Amino acid sequence: MEPLCLAHPTLIRLNTDARLQILDLTPRISARVRSGGIRDGLALVMSMHTTLALFVNETQNALLDDIQDFLSELVPRHRPYRHNDPDLSDCDRLNTDAHLKASLLGHSLAIPIRDGDIVLGTFQAVLAAELDGPRQRSVHLQILGS
Repeated sequence: MEPLCLAHPTLIRLNTDARLQILDLTPRISARVRSGGIRDGLALVMSMHTTLALFVNETQNALLDDIQDFLSELVPRHRPYRHNDPDLSDCDRLNTDAHLKASLLGHSLAIPIRDGDIVLGTFQAVLAAELDGPRQRSVHLQILGS
């Protein structure tokens, strides 16, 4: 059995340009995994922000629009949220909806690595959902394996 190796952790930097936006991180993660020297293992991906979510789905444009519409309908932006109330919270961004949407989608992923590249299904992609942009964002990538 080969010893466990750890590739250097990496921050993937993102600049978003909309309040609600879905970005495909697959090419960037795949490139870093391929250059990391790990043949078999795991890519651990984590959002460094409470209002930037990570999830896996396909990148068909109509579906991405549907996901954004669904999130907006499920968690409306303008409601009397306590986190947005200056009497109850010190948050001035009025971004409760973004926190709630991120909580539904999640903040981290574990992606298998086989033969030096990430393992995804036929239509799967690693997606980041900006929920409180536009902002500068960071996603932590840690690669483990042999």
